[in-house]
Amino acid sequence: MTKDSATTPEERRAAFRVVRGDPSDEELAALTVVLAAVASSPPAPAGPPARDRWSDPATRFRTPLHPGPGVWRTSTWPR
Repeated sequence: MTKDSATTPEERRAAFRVVRGDPSDEELAALTVVLAAVASSPPAPAGPPARDRWSDPATRFRTPLHPGPGVWRTSTWPR
């Protein structure tokens, strides 16, 4: 790997580099704040784990059929 002698030590230490354009100091400051906030934010907390219906013991039992119109249609619906 060859060392690029065109870059200064400050450029090698920088978090990002502007490749095109000529941003103002305010635009660079805003970009720095956004990148610092994203890098320092903790990961989103994971929600409760999804229930595994295959290992749920309640699925071994039939749900009761309640008499009424359309019972035969809803008898196979999951709880």
